[in-house]
Amino acid sequence: MSDRSAQRYTLFGVAIIAAVVGTALLLARPAQSDNAPASAARPANALQSLAELDGKAPSRRQLNIQDWTTKEGTRVLFVEAHELPMFDLRLTFAAGSSQDGATPGLATLTNAMLNEGVAGKDVTAIAEGFEGLGADFGNGSYRDMAVASLRSLSAADKREPALKLFTEVVGQPTFPEDALKRIKNQLLAGFEYEKQNPGKLAGKTLFANLYGQHPYGHPSDGTAQTIPGITLEQLRAFHGKAYAAGNAVIALVGDLSRSEAEAIAAQVSAGLPKGPALAKPAQPVEPKPGVTHIDFPSKQTHLMLAELGIDRNDPDWAALSLGNQILGGGAFGTRLMSEVREKRGLTYGVYSVFSPMQVRGPFMINLQTRAELSEGTLKLVQDILADYLKSGPTQQELDDAKRELAGSFPLSNASNASIVGQLGAIGFYNLPLSWLEDFMQQSQALTVEQVKAAMNKHLAADKLVIVTVGPKVEQKPLPAPTDKPAEQPLGVPEH
Repeated sequence: MSDRSAQRYTLFGVAIIAAVVGTALLLARPAQSDNAPASAARPANALQSLAELDGKAPSRRQLNIQDWTTKEGTRVLFVEAHELPMFDLRLTFAAGSSQDGATPGLATLTNAMLNEGVAGKDVTAIAEGFEGLGADFGNGSYRDMAVASLRSLSAADKREPALKLFTEVVGQPTFPEDALKRIKNQLLAGFEYEKQNPGKLAGKTLFANLYGQHPYGHPSDGTAQTIPGITLEQLRAFHGKAYAAGNAVIALVGDLSRSEAEAIAAQVSAGLPKGPALAKPAQPVEPKPGVTHIDFPSKQTHLMLAELGIDRNDPDWAALSLGNQILGGGAFGTRLMSEVREKRGLTYGVYSVFSPMQVRGPFMINLQTRAELSEGTLKLVQDILADYLKSGPTQQELDDAKRELAGSFPLSNASNASIVGQLGAIGFYNLPLSWLEDFMQQSQALTVEQVKAAMNKHLAADKLVIVTVGPKVEQKPLPAPTDKPAEQPLGVPEH
């Protein structure tokens, strides 16, 4: 993902259960008028106690995914959802920074310029056009992909002009020169700010060390050396090939009929440049393990550990996802949080994550700790990973992870916005239409031995690429583990 715009969305513990239960009750409740008497008879299926939910799987929204391909070669995935009079549209292009070539930042700059101008409209007129129709435009650029999205009311008098403007913005941007100068200055100012952000320094150095000369290795937003020289001609050329109809996936969810969805997809696809899909990057080579330290004046040290993980189509994804949830992918109760924060008070938070992409994405562990305890904390994290790979999860940990997944899974398709994101990923990574249900079923069927085998197949404690950012100070020994750490974790992480 882009160093600038990547986001993580995590839902943990009781909050997940409460949200799922609340959603289930809301969806299950029969419609009532606002003035229904309080003494109205309770429905026969009303929930009397949360205890009634014990042992029952949360209800899930069943998705009927329809797909087809436009005559220009754009794949379309569509789910009808008539609960609200609106629809969500997402265009996903293989136009991320991995397609930058020798010009880091080209993909990010192209995407940022989409809504800066079209024929007869500048950025202000475009924004006012969407706002006046009650519509919302969004865009973003990452390592694998670039996206453009539209949320609009489904009534024809709102939908049609919103789609017309959206199609012009994505398919026919004018790339005004004054806007290019402004956005370049914003990026350059961001680079200066990042020099004071140890987390950004650690992340960029980690990707450079992990991927080397591979397209994933350079900063998604470019550099202070590459951004100034990018020209309007380069933007137009990149847009013409990377935002082509054959290089796009359309995801549609909302209050539309199949015929309306087909018309929308045809209109959007026809408005894009003509061209085929771009080739995905080559697989990266294994990096050399080791530690890189960046000296930085701070009371804390950032620790980032990584190694190459998997691509998005790897059959071990379900086992690795569940295995990582136990290691450090959840909140409290994971191996890392228990040993590093809860028993020793060494950090505010620590997490691990697999980020599968078109080709092998990273597996990462991320935390920050007091500078004088950084070396001991780093060794502790390495030991926790090595022990987890050696022993695997316990049956209780696996059962708890499955239960949490079953509880949180309904939220992944509870809203149109979440569904359109899932559809975009399914289409972009060429996953089966049944992928969501397949993932859930595979996860619930996993054994301790299968999770352990998958984690050991793809990870090794001696292959870690490590970056630390912080001051060089005299180190102190770690406190012994206890139920009540003498030093509580810092309330707010630095930077």
